[in-house]
Amino acid sequence: MIQALLKPITFDEFIAEYPENSECRYELHNGAIIEMPKPTGDHSEVAGFIIAELNFEIRKDEKSGFIPRECIVKAANEMSGYEPDAVVLNRQALSNESRWKKESVITIGKSVCLIVEVVSTNWRDDYGYKLVDYEALGIPEYWIVDYLGLGGRRYIGDPKQPTLSMCRLVDGEYQIQQFRGNDRIKSSAFPNLDLTAHQIFNAQR
Repeated sequence: MIQALLKPITFDEFIAEYPENSECRYELHNGAIIEMPKPTGDHSEVAGFIIAELNFEIRKDEKSGFIPRECIVKAANEMSGYEPDAVVLNRQALSNESRWKKESVITIGKSVCLIVEVVSTNWRDDYGYKLVDYEALGIPEYWIVDYLGLGGRRYIGDPKQPTLSMCRLVDGEYQIQQFRGNDRIKSSAFPNLDLTAHQIFNAQR
């Protein structure tokens, strides 16, 4: 899927062009189609560990949420769409999502309990575009899992170190709390979660 023209494309055009059964993942960033870098083994392990732990919490607490295998979150600006590393959806809210059953597309922030992005070399997207768009959409909780400490110093401090930035929506704006080392993760979406930042970064290795 190569964008031949410089003209920005809309989210609907992006979905119409998205190839089925592609080995690559794509996102739409401000009207431009972006091929996402293939995750490293460590990146996949961290993301998989988080998904497993959140699924355990969902089953244990008998929550109505679930984690889909694939999901594209449409930004409110009509020109961006993202495929998170993990997303917990509110099953009861999906009745209001007209595009979910046929396209796996989420357009309403209240349909989402939590979004997780595991940081890789394109860290600017996670701390920049995605944070702004998830906030505008009303996603209640957003985790930026920077297990290698790749993000800019203005985001994770100096010296850089592995950091989980938890963004919680308060009065329409994200309030950010950061966790490192043996800090216990404090999630509003999963208040009984018993994990430290270190366990997540190392996937219990």
